[in-house]
Amino acid sequence: MADLDGRIALVTGAAKGLGAATARALAAAGAKVAVTDMTAPDDLAAEIGGIAMAQDVTSEADWAGVMDWLRGEAGGLDILVNNAGLWLFKPILETTLDDWRRLHAVNVEGVFLGTRAAVPLLAERAHLWRGGTAIVNLSSVAGIEGAAGATCYNSTKGAVRLFTKGCAKELAAARIRVNSVHPGVIDTDMGRKLIDDFAVAQGTGGNETLASVSAMHPLGHLGEPQNVADAVVFLASDRAAFTTGSELIVDGGLSA
Repeated sequence: MADLDGRIALVTGAAKGLGAATARALAAAGAKVAVTDMTAPDDLAAEIGGIAMAQDVTSEADWAGVMDWLRGEAGGLDILVNNAGLWLFKPILETTLDDWRRLHAVNVEGVFLGTRAAVPLLAERAHLWRGGTAIVNLSSVAGIEGAAGATCYNSTKGAVRLFTKGCAKELAAARIRVNSVHPGVIDTDMGRKLIDDFAVAQGTGGNETLASVSAMHPLGHLGEPQNVADAVVFLASDRAAFTTGSELIVDGGLSA
């Protein structure tokens, strides 16, 4: 099991879904975990013995405030999990410029702003750990292959994938490892929204669409949030000390 004792982690978009599961998994592995979302996830922080703050990941000022808060309240930062993200399912002819800009602001600019803001704190503590410090970016299987009706989402998650690789090379000298995780359809609110959107587009019932989407994964079922959280914990730990610039696919074989 990964040992994160003494590490300080930040998980964005942590109020529910993958963010909440990841925060719990990091805490279970021994990390002190800070969680943020548009409304501070205070209940989650109390549950895991962490700290919480409200944050808009598209705000440069909010990121500066979070870093000051981490330095003062937690003593620094060892692990950044850029998890906050939005889903959009619209044909390209129905996708507005506002849709495009909003999705890219959260899914791409949020990752850029978070990475840039966190680097000084991560670099300060990188000497403490055999594998240095770590950034884990939540991309998607949609960042690896296209999906009709999800072109805007594809664009954002593909951008996160390559941004991760560039950062991995640029930040290696500072002993900051940068990797991405690419889930398939996971049984979260966002995953269920995807299934609902597919059902409407295909004119099928919810149960029929759930069965169809499950069958798209060779393992035959949706993923669980813990599957993704475990991947994040691994990449954040010294067990992944020689892993940077990688894409860890957690998709039940969907993209195989």
